[in-house]
Amino acid sequence: MESSQANSLKSTPNPSLVDEIARLAPKAKEGHFDELRGNSSTLLPHWKTFFEQLEPSGLSDLDQRTLELNRQVRDNGITYNVYADEFGPQRPWSVDLFPLIISPESWQEIQSGVLQRARLLEGIIKDIYGSQTLLKEGYIPPALIHGHPGYLRAMHGAKLHNRKHLHIIAFDLARAPDGKWSVLSQRTQAPSGLGYLLENRNLIARQFPSAYEHMQIAPLANAYRDLIDALKLESPAGANAHIALLTPGPYNETYFEHAYLARYLGLTLVEGGDLTVRDQRLYLKTVRGLEPVDILLKRLDDEFLDPLELRVDSTLGVPGLLQVIRAGNVILANAPGSAFLESPGLLGFLPAISEKLLGEQIQLPAMDTWWCGERAALEAAIPNLSHSTIRPTYPNGSGHQNYESALGGDLSQAQLDEWVGRITRKPDEHTVQTYIPLAQMPTWLNAFNLNDASLVEPHSYMLRVFALSNGPDSWQVLPGGLARIDGSDSGIASMQRGGSSADVWVQNNQQQERTEPHPQHAIQTKELVMRKRMVTSRAAENLYWFGRYTERSENILRLAKLYLENINSEYTPSRSLWAWLEKLSHQYGLVPDGVPSNLDQGDVRHRIFERTLINSLNSTENVTSVGYNLNAMKRTASTVRERLSQEQWSTINHCIENFEKDCNKATTFQDFSSSLAIDALKQASSALAAITGAQTDRMTRDDGWQLLSIGRHIERLSFLTTVLDTAIEMGLLFNPNTDSSGYTALLNLFDSTITFHAQHQQSREIAPLLSLLVLDDENPRSLAWVSKALRARLSKLAGTERNNPDELTRSVTNLQDYDLLNLSSADGFGNFSDLRRCLLSVSNSAWNVSDEISARYFNLIHTNEYSVQL
Repeated sequence: MESSQANSLKSTPNPSLVDEIARLAPKAKEGHFDELRGNSSTLLPHWKTFFEQLEPSGLSDLDQRTLELNRQVRDNGITYNVYADEFGPQRPWSVDLFPLIISPESWQEIQSGVLQRARLLEGIIKDIYGSQTLLKEGYIPPALIHGHPGYLRAMHGAKLHNRKHLHIIAFDLARAPDGKWSVLSQRTQAPSGLGYLLENRNLIARQFPSAYEHMQIAPLANAYRDLIDALKLESPAGANAHIALLTPGPYNETYFEHAYLARYLGLTLVEGGDLTVRDQRLYLKTVRGLEPVDILLKRLDDEFLDPLELRVDSTLGVPGLLQVIRAGNVILANAPGSAFLESPGLLGFLPAISEKLLGEQIQLPAMDTWWCGERAALEAAIPNLSHSTIRPTYPNGSGHQNYESALGGDLSQAQLDEWVGRITRKPDEHTVQTYIPLAQMPTWLNAFNLNDASLVEPHSYMLRVFALSNGPDSWQVLPGGLARIDGSDSGIASMQRGGSSADVWVQNNQQQERTEPHPQHAIQTKELVMRKRMVTSRAAENLYWFGRYTERSENILRLAKLYLENINSEYTPSRSLWAWLEKLSHQYGLVPDGVPSNLDQGDVRHRIFERTLINSLNSTENVTSVGYNLNAMKRTASTVRERLSQEQWSTINHCIENFEKDCNKATTFQDFSSSLAIDALKQASSALAAITGAQTDRMTRDDGWQLLSIGRHIERLSFLTTVLDTAIEMGLLFNPNTDSSGYTALLNLFDSTITFHAQHQQSREIAPLLSLLVLDDENPRSLAWVSKALRARLSKLAGTERNNPDELTRSVTNLQDYDLLNLSSADGFGNFSDLRRCLLSVSNSAWNVSDEISARYFNLIHTNEYSVQL
């Protein structure tokens, strides 16, 4: 039941909505800055404007907006993998309904300070990998740099051809009780958040369109475009530069963001295995050969980038990549070797360095910070432990002590004494930073889950903002950011610890003018025509298997449905039909080995086989069930998410989720299990039809799509030839005029019942059946049509004309070479010898194509066909 306070809020008359929120919404906890009110008892102007735009509905529909927001997160497949392993759970991305709103005055403070710090960090990294004046003159203790695993000696002296080391920098900010902003940390290796904050903006602006428009919120898209333009400007390839985004892969915790950014920015999403180094150049392995990569946005920590010079056990990087960088033949954003800038120990030295390098006082301060590697700092830090944060100077897993940050205020005296001992023994590995209570922003509580709490509740947050390069010597601050909300009152806002996020709205006082990037030469028509989306060998293989698993799911789903419908029909299945369906069910893994046959076993055994099949529909134990193949389809699709529309991905997720629910119902209500299982299969069939439609009608016909289609056709040929050959072997077509059940079942599995009846009415002759299922090149479920389509796809992929096919295309059996009279002729024992030889030829040619496709395009065995494209 909702609390009386909640009811009071929801029943408040619209004209006094703002006043009621100010009166009833709790204030921030003592010692925390209150984003809703500041230092007054009334709402700050920007929050007042925001809530005024909720009228006339007021708060009454915010629960519904929350449900809609959560639905969009699920439909878009926005995830954050807390446990990044193959079998770990994918946690849905958590975003609060209310945005964090920042006034123009407050944003000006942030923007000027962040721009200065971006210039400062770029100056520091150039000095450290160059003259090292800062070390020689004592501005930074050498031990803090040389002892940090993120300092890469292999990069010392690398000039980078006067390019920037840094292009994307993230700063984590906290707001002090007096409303001033301070820097808590900075991220330079592979800062995350650029994709999530953009998706947050899309989600939240859609929930509050009136407020978003009325408050003149700064847009985000310009900053992303300027970043890409600035990167191209640095590259000798200019506007034609090929940009790729390097990801650790689909099991990384932020993989959704990698795929999202690649799709949004139009970049090629690559893993380390997709790249290779030749003659100090970086190349992408594609199905068309090696394509040069000019710019690489990396979402991979430095230590994994090059197993030849860095971490030798890395399988995520590219051997020889550092030499390509030193040779100036690729731009990395950001350049390797910046990890030492992330050390909290460096923060305390930045004010003096700013005056040295920039001749400016630091504008956006950090918390008072002591690197305990210096005796004076150690002696100053120890007395302050009880109201400070103890942070590791070096990252975990770097050969130094591994420990989580600790809040001194949460420690007992005994624990504080223990920390004093640890710090004293290894002082350089500890950094002490003054703790300030995080500012608190208003969040919306879903009233459906309330006990006795207010609907609007303050929660602590941390703000991440980004400095993005927009020219050789210039930066811009993305007008927004990612607010991470503490969900546990721990004082640490972290997504890994169960926190949530919020969109960040920056108000403009004036209409924003877009700063034009530096001029680039116009793209010529010839260059534009030649630009095609590159398909990596890895993406091609996953698209190929995406097609195969989609087709395989459809096939065995139809087989399971056919079995259940025949077993539960008013007509008792014939012995040959029963045996045929059982054999196919075993062969395609719908039931495990050892399940008793229905034949001659009576009703009890009948139910065992049927219930086993139903219980196995969504199982993965000892079966390759419908559910198993659906999930395999999803896994392959997830590795090429940047190529799929949100609608297609959402359809895949809904198909699997609904099938799982429907199968649970079928196994729960035993009396209706067959009927419920058939319904589950029908619903999944409809969803698969939508997925197939998206593959056919919503994807570009590039090399990747050709391979997806080839995968489907190979799988279809394999299934249909097996089904028909097994039917002949089991005597299903021995005398169809006497027993037509097998005849009808074959038409069902070939999905050709309606077409057959339209052409041949109720005929039960063999010739019409084989004409439609084997030789009809206009029936998409016939062997002739599938073989013809497969040849067309192979010809397109090979770049050959249909009238002059290559050897692989010619190897696909041409059904037009077969005579219907011979195929439909059987001996006295019902053996269709010519037909079975034909089916064997079709099946073998399909598997030969599969092997050759893998060798040529995935495993790269044909090296003479895998050359550098100039």
